[in-house]
Amino acid sequence: MAGSPRTDLILGNGTVIPEGEVRFATSRSSGPGGQNVNKVETRVTLVFDVDASTALGDDEKRRLHRALGSRISRAGLLRVASQRHRTQAANREAAAARFVELVTLALARRKRRRPTAPSNAAERRRLEDKKRRARLKEQRRKPETL
Repeated sequence: MAGSPRTDLILGNGTVIPEGEVRFATSRSSGPGGQNVNKVETRVTLVFDVDASTALGDDEKRRLHRALGSRISRAGLLRVASQRHRTQAANREAAAARFVELVTLALARRKRRRPTAPSNAAERRRLEDKKRRARLKEQRRKPETL
């Protein structure tokens, strides 16, 4: 479209997905909405070919496939749809925002968990609390009769 703004998508890590790698498809929304739903294509689906992307490296593509495998088709297409809003423009923005959020989270490196052990003082406090609780419960019992 002439005069439409560029749709380059900037991910949270600074990676830019060029507008040529993202395709938007429209269709009619489902659900209630009266005449508007029956005649206007307000649902927007963003389609991104993960495997053909030049903006992502091989390692990033592998991480995307691992994290979003259930959302990526066999052909390597990631689809994000939005039909929440009444206008095509709003749904287009919502789909783009959701795409950026999904891909950014999928590409984020997780911190490795460093296993730790409780300190000696913490262990001692835990055992003392257990003994105190056991004595308290023992005092609640009925005395044994001979």
